[in-house]
Amino acid sequence: MAAVPASSLSRLRYRLPALVALALPVLAGIACLAAFGAPDGYVGANVAGLTVGIASLLLLSAPELRNARVLTLALLALLFVPLVAGPEYNDITRWIALGPVRLHAGMLAIPALAVLAARDPDYAAPILLAGLGAALLQPDAASGFALTIAAVGIHHATRDWKLGVTAIVGFLATLFMAVHGELPATHFVERVLVDYLSISPAAALGLFVTLVASFVSMALAVPMERPARLALAGSLFGFSLMALLSNYPSALIGHGAAPIIGYGLALGLVRKPAA
Repeated sequence: MAAVPASSLSRLRYRLPALVALALPVLAGIACLAAFGAPDGYVGANVAGLTVGIASLLLLSAPELRNARVLTLALLALLFVPLVAGPEYNDITRWIALGPVRLHAGMLAIPALAVLAARDPDYAAPILLAGLGAALLQPDAASGFALTIAAVGIHHATRDWKLGVTAIVGFLATLFMAVHGELPATHFVERVLVDYLSISPAAALGLFVTLVASFVSMALAVPMERPARLALAGSLFGFSLMALLSNYPSALIGHGAAPIIGYGLALGLVRKPAA
């Protein structure tokens, strides 16, 4: 049997906290989908999402600033795609249609966008404000709050007053979106922890613990600069809190490939620590 190259082992070792942050809540969510009678296809969609997410996490690397800005523009454009080409429900457009598959644009783009904004201090506030503009037009309070708490995370790490103003703007915009953008909840997609609490408190507690572990790993352990770690963890906090408070998708633990792929892409932007 051929030996595994040392460089491959090293690459896997420093990405291990990122792998745990992604896989732990997703696998727990898949187990609950299978155990509690989720519709056919829900488990398969999350497994497919996890496969793509892990591949992204292991194969991608942090781009240089010029390429990072190109990627940032692409992700911002992705947030606006639903407004011109996405399906619409009750005058709300948040999704990208790929045949029969619907991907939540915010959950696909915002995790990586938060990391890239944190690494571009000259344009961090405009990047997040542009994302908030897309969320406001959709409207999508979960995406708005994820961007808001990402701004809080960057501000906490850098003390840049522009990010503080961005967080205030984002909070006010999220309040508006929360009033104007709510849709009926879909079982196994939205309000997952609330639903499982009535079915199986033990399952709800287990999912909550894995989600907290993912948040802590993103905030403290993944090999990124502190502003990027806090921005990424902040986005997960924002998505998750809105899923508890209202009818918004539960990132990583509920059905939906978009957040799994989105956080896989973001966690693929890790930087190997200096030797």
